[in-house]
Amino acid sequence: MSQNERATLPQMPAKLRGSDMRSHKQPRKPDRRICRTRGRLGDALVALMQAKPLDEVRVQEVLDRARVGRSTFYLHYRDKDDLFLSVMEDGLEMWTTALSRKQEKSRRVASVAEFFTHAASARKFYRALVDSGRIHAFFELAQGYFARGIARRLKEMGPANLVQAEVDARSHALAGNLLSLLRWWLDRGAKESPKAMDELFHRMVWNGLE
Repeated sequence: MSQNERATLPQMPAKLRGSDMRSHKQPRKPDRRICRTRGRLGDALVALMQAKPLDEVRVQEVLDRARVGRSTFYLHYRDKDDLFLSVMEDGLEMWTTALSRKQEKSRRVASVAEFFTHAASARKFYRALVDSGRIHAFFELAQGYFARGIARRLKEMGPANLVQAEVDARSHALAGNLLSLLRWWLDRGAKESPKAMDELFHRMVWNGLE
């Protein structure tokens, strides 16, 4: 994610943002060892969050579970909140750019079926976000990411007469609708299939554009 894109993210609570120090670090090289280390740390934090609130998780517990040294951890993150934000950003970047990255030729503007499938399998983590008081901050962050992803898709295959201001407005509104739909779907027990929710969302998208 570029510095310009990151600057457009909604302001996060201090307990979620960690520190502004992350924004001053040099871009991390796409080294496999670094990716593996970051992945282990992220997986460890997510697993621990499903057992107890994030505020009760200690950095040492994350290190022990990930089998990563303390000095290595602090090369990448300032604290556990910094790690948590990184996990959220990495996941959202993946889900919101998936269609563009694989150059999907469908009329979908977001990978709703895939994202909903993942969310349903991660209900414990969703509950951990609720219990930690971070669910609202997460949805604000997610709306910014999905809005950018949807805007990209609209530009790739949407109506040619859409001006930039309308693309921005529509993508932001659609991102909010998608996340509202997700919360409704999860709260009622994910009774409908992810595919059905994908089709429902995209009917709403194109009914407003055609």
